[in-house]
Amino acid sequence: MDTNRTRISRPRARGTGSRLTATAAAAAALLLATALPVTASAAPAAPQASPDREAAAVARAEKAVAARAESLGIGARQELVVKDVIVDADGSEHVRFDRTYADLPVLGGDFVVHLSPEGAFEGADRASRAEVSVPALTPAVSESRASDVAEDLLRSTERTVVAPEADSRLVVDALNGRTPRLAWHTEVTAKDARGNPVGREVLVDARTGRQLDSWDSVHAATGTGRSLYSGAVPLETTGSGTSYSLKDPTRGNTYTGDAANKTDLCILTLCLRRAPSTVFTDADNAWGTGATSDRASAAVDAQYGTDVTWDYFKDVHGRLGIAGDGKGSYNRVHYGSNYNNAFWDDSCFCMTYGDGDGTTFGPLVSLDVAGHEMSHGVTSATADLTYSGESGGLNEATSDIFGSLVEFHAGNASDPGDYYVGEKIVKPGFGDAALRFMDRPDRDGSSAACWSSTTKNLDVHYSSGVANHFAYLLAEGTGTRTIGGLEHSGTTCDGSTLTGIGRGKLGAIWYRALTVHMTSSTTYAGARAATLAAAGDLYGAGSAEQNAVAAAWTAVNVR
Repeated sequence: MDTNRTRISRPRARGTGSRLTATAAAAAALLLATALPVTASAAPAAPQASPDREAAAVARAEKAVAARAESLGIGARQELVVKDVIVDADGSEHVRFDRTYADLPVLGGDFVVHLSPEGAFEGADRASRAEVSVPALTPAVSESRASDVAEDLLRSTERTVVAPEADSRLVVDALNGRTPRLAWHTEVTAKDARGNPVGREVLVDARTGRQLDSWDSVHAATGTGRSLYSGAVPLETTGSGTSYSLKDPTRGNTYTGDAANKTDLCILTLCLRRAPSTVFTDADNAWGTGATSDRASAAVDAQYGTDVTWDYFKDVHGRLGIAGDGKGSYNRVHYGSNYNNAFWDDSCFCMTYGDGDGTTFGPLVSLDVAGHEMSHGVTSATADLTYSGESGGLNEATSDIFGSLVEFHAGNASDPGDYYVGEKIVKPGFGDAALRFMDRPDRDGSSAACWSSTTKNLDVHYSSGVANHFAYLLAEGTGTRTIGGLEHSGTTCDGSTLTGIGRGKLGAIWYRALTVHMTSSTTYAGARAATLAAAGDLYGAGSAEQNAVAAAWTAVNVR
């Protein structure tokens, strides 16, 4: 590789294409995802962009980057690869790049280039404005030492850790505004006492051995079916002879399988054996009884949750599947022993649900949990918000917001839409009847309702409260009302009174901000800027919607 020239290459999936060489001291080459056309309630729908249209957008973005390499912070030894392309209905283009430095991934090096319908450069949103370079590429701290730090950290956060395995690689860390530095990125996985998976991702300064950051690596989810939480629901299935399988050919062949209460066998980041996910089958195309004694009942909830999440993103945002490529995911139910969790895993492109311990939680297959966990996949495929600090809180809030909007979109009388998270899975008598409350996040005793300088230090499930509070106020405003049969009360941090603009516009603005303006290191201040830009894109600068976004952020102390 010539480190003194700019190189921008196409993704292999679409062919290598032409390469752009320029005298600017820059370099670029990343992976192009399928375009995600933007549609929204009360906003114009965008057409599905063709591969040729995407390629033309990429070419224009490459040219703009090469011409502005210095001002965009693209220096020597750097390479960029296109990760995502969005083409608006009016022809505006938004191309998202990731970055490497001397062949090392740059965490926090991503940015989005914005072009007018005529192809003119209109600006860029960058995760980090610092110059991406490091003085040396040889670590002073060994890989084994970095792994030890990560394993020790995992042990400190879990009561019992069995057979931890660590995998470390060198990166350039520029996350969350930090000065770029050489670092070890370690993924450590293990089992808890019951054999359920636990894991952390840890960044260690490769020169000093100091821990820089860490976050969870497990994100803590036409037949008829009788579900545990959503009543009787329709299911699209696949018939073969006299047997039916719980596999939906109308939604990318998404299916649901039984994990048989087993867990994955993984070494480092390579899973040698995944818990079985044998597809559920049935003779009469009538699934489950609505009771936990029938193992198919939880499968009905999981498959239904996948269906309505798919439908929400398709119907409302024009997104075809979690990755935007029309391909389905799959579900594993009955995972582990009394497993009190559900999670989305990019490596298998699947959702996994535990049965709960029966005391605190029932099976974690409720509609909003499915929407929440699958939305982690959407975030991963777009802004890829880092799962720590304020960006981690925004990652979690994104899943809470879309999980609630999925619940509203489903229109299910047995589980009507509301702004409580996980209210169906919490067992009676276990404190407040939900995991989180978007109208009053601090009601759970741990979440932040109002931003402060210490918000970044909270667990991401608690720092998410600020964005959840913003989202509720933007959609519903202040005052007390009953939503989905539950009492909600919108109050502000500054005593102001707000009028909501509706959840349709909330979803449109948040989705636009996530897919077009946010980056991996977006903070709360950055989220304010991103949503203001998104509201301007959709409804116009100075519009009532944009003013409402500003007021809602101010009301939660994000100014």
